[in-house]
Amino acid sequence: MQIVLATRNQHKKQELVALLRGLDITIRTLDDFPSAPEVVEDGNTCEANAMKKAVEIAQYTGMTAVADDTGLEVEALGGRPGVFAARYAGEHATYEDNVRKLLQELQGVPAERRRGRFVTVAAIAMPEGKRFSAQGVLEGLIAEEPAGSHGFGYDPVFFLPEYHQTLAQLSPEVKNQISHRARAFTQARTLLQRMMAEQTSVGA
Repeated sequence: MQIVLATRNQHKKQELVALLRGLDITIRTLDDFPSAPEVVEDGNTCEANAMKKAVEIAQYTGMTAVADDTGLEVEALGGRPGVFAARYAGEHATYEDNVRKLLQELQGVPAERRRGRFVTVAAIAMPEGKRFSAQGVLEGLIAEEPAGSHGFGYDPVFFLPEYHQTLAQLSPEVKNQISHRARAFTQARTLLQRMMAEQTSVGA
């Protein structure tokens, strides 16, 4: 079975390849389809954005497509940045721009009110129309300053009290066991395995 990862984000692509390792699938990426459309993420939820990416790429490539979208919900900000996490500081903002804006908005907010959670939705779309999704959530606190060099996005300021570290301070191996994306893709792996089993039984 072949699947295509519906992302051009190199950091995300590396994580997804690691999370799907061990499955009897061939993983393609959008590097193999340079003319694939840029999918506009205009949904109001992570699920809407993830599914839109998966569906459009499945239709374009004729292959099963896997996509994800992640939001960051911060309690003291009324749930912001939410689904707009990747472009919180503007349409072409860098990771650093987004983190800087988040920390500025939380300046002076005490630790007990800096609770936040990452929400990732993994979406799977097949060219014939079948669609599946799975959600993973990770609870934590927003640190007062960045720490750590692993990961990407808001990882340097997402503090996990049980580890006494930010996500960016954890090794990739540990992160890929406990992160929001790992939790979503643990379920997505099960869905893909079920799809492969169904394909095998149909072809038998």
